[in-house]
Amino acid sequence: MRRKDIKLRAINALHRTLYALTRGKRGGVFLGKPVVQLTTVGAKSGKQRTVLLTSPAHFDGDPVVVASYAGDDRHPGWYHNLLANPDVKVKRLDSGRRERRHARVLSSEERAALWPQVKQDIKQYQEYELRTRREIPIVVLESINR
Repeated sequence: MRRKDIKLRAINALHRTLYALTRGKRGGVFLGKPVVQLTTVGAKSGKQRTVLLTSPAHFDGDPVVVASYAGDDRHPGWYHNLLANPDVKVKRLDSGRRERRHARVLSSEERAALWPQVKQDIKQYQEYELRTRREIPIVVLESINR
């Protein structure tokens, strides 16, 4: 496992711990944006995997997450998982609301319309875009109750 992978997992674990220790009073919002707990099914293992992610925007009213992996040239594991198994569980940490959702990667056109807003609202994404050769995917977590 790469050093960066270990660092990102540790940050996520610390975030979860903060949220749990404060009984949800801290950690539900990051950089002014809601945090979601995304639970996917492992593409290889079939096991449930959970990660905390900032949701920087909405697309047609549904929250989005960004598969930036801090500008790494690889996609994050959760992204590979939802490509294989797009039905996911989402918990909004700012409200505690839990839902089943369907993850869909935005098309190039949809992404092009939303990406400038995402980069404007969270400046780190500008940095991440410069660090990587890949196009950073944006994933919409669509309601399955429509």
